Amino acid sequence: MALIEIEGLYKSYNRTVALRDLGLSLDGGQIVGLLGPNGSGKTTLIKIINDLLKADKGKVLIDGKKPGVETKEIIAYLPDRNTLPDYMKIKDLIGMQADFFRDFDAAKANSMISDLGIDTNMRFKSLSKGMGEKVQLALVMSRKAKVYLLDEPIGGVDPAARDYILRTIISNYNPDSLVIISTHLIQEIESVLDDVLFIRDGQIVLHKSPDQIREESGKGVDELFREVFKC
Repeated sequence: MALIEIEGLYKSYNRTVALRDLGLSLDGGQIVGLLGPNGSGKTTLIKIINDLLKADKGKVLIDGKKPGVETKEIIAYLPDRNTLPDYMKIKDLIGMQADFFRDFDAAKANSMISDLGIDTNMRFKSLSKGMGEKVQLALVMSRKAKVYLLDEPIGGVDPAARDYILRTIISNYNPDSLVIISTHLIQEIESVLDDVLFIRDGQIVLHKSPDQIREESGKGVDELFREVFKC
């Protein structure tokens, strides 16, 4: 059984259609790039999978279950903006995650944050943007989840921070899990992807591996993306 199975997914905001008749099947054991320009439907799709939005129509199953309380226990989600209480100390954020999620490994989180040279007595709001994003990622990747949903994890941070974030993702996710990385920064993540999804106007317009793309088009993922989306 696929870890994520989607059929006929439709979502609109008033008269604006965000997703239209979207279908998708994804297995575990891979890192998948959900790639598209701003406004293509990436964040809407991720929020529906994570039960933060309700679809108007269609079927969504995560490990055979509809999005809800049960699926939140197997999905680790990194939103595209900070949602952590910034007044809290890092050590208290670690404690909060341990209380919320049974699969959270506090020792792993402490080790990752220590490697960053961050004192866990610091308050989150005292961190720089790049360091704050690293801490958020460390908390997400400290879960033993079946599905990791990472919405723009490398957007808005410097190249050194991007390298750290990608290394953290590769070295810390469960190899049987599914990692979905949503981004428009293709070149930075192309080398880590096992599978590629191009999304445009709320529809999946390409679903292939990077090797298939190179064999069939003679282009890399980033080059084909620029051709398809005229950017």
